[in-house]
Amino acid sequence: MNNFYVFHIKKLKQFIVVVLAAFVTAGILYLENTIQYPVFSTAEGPKAIYKGENKGNKVALTFNISWGDTKAVPILDELKENALTNATFFVSGAWAERHPDVVKRIVKDGHQLGSMGYSYKNYTSIEPEELKKDLMLTREVFKKLEIKDVHLLRPPTGNFNKEVLEIASSYGFTVVHYSIDTDDWTNPGVKEIVKQVSKTRAGDIVLLHASDSAKQTAKALPQIASTLKKKNLSNVTVEELIANVNAQTSEIN
Repeated sequence: MNNFYVFHIKKLKQFIVVVLAAFVTAGILYLENTIQYPVFSTAEGPKAIYKGENKGNKVALTFNISWGDTKAVPILDELKENALTNATFFVSGAWAERHPDVVKRIVKDGHQLGSMGYSYKNYTSIEPEELKKDLMLTREVFKKLEIKDVHLLRPPTGNFNKEVLEIASSYGFTVVHYSIDTDDWTNPGVKEIVKQVSKTRAGDIVLLHASDSAKQTAKALPQIASTLKKKNLSNVTVEELIANVNAQTSEIN
């Protein structure tokens, strides 16, 4: 009889553990979908922005360019044609050197320019001195192009850690991630790219590409403009989006 009783106690404990685990998991999923975490950060130190506040119906369309010769200009043309002003372009220094006229047009058209380093390297796998050199090379490129106030940085591969955040901050850069990834560089179809953008809510930073791998992005921009308009969302630069962010933080190791 005692063995029978102990057996049931063990079963009951297992059941309680399973139920508690289910509640904890459900709670985590709920929080992830209802609470915004606009930044990654160290416990005390620099932050990497990936989302702004959800006030004001503002979003930020951002474009990465690290290589290619043919897609950036059509994208700039479509942005202008569809009154999508104030986009933010993160360009690599090596690409900017080869395309100075396009870089100048980005600025002339009213868009913001951000750095994507000099060459396409994973910042978390290189030595600190190499990272510093990469940042400085890009700064020199912008200086030669007479472009000032480039203080936003998107790590080339999207990877960063505490050391990257601290080094970037020491050189006057704020690391910018994103909250909506369109995967447009995989060319999933215009409809799919627009579908991803349709998930955008106020405060989101949207990742798009203007490198030559993104063959469908320019074609998707008219529908993206229409989608944002229907949702009563206006596109602004990342700088404007995060200007008044009252950020919560999630510690990064």
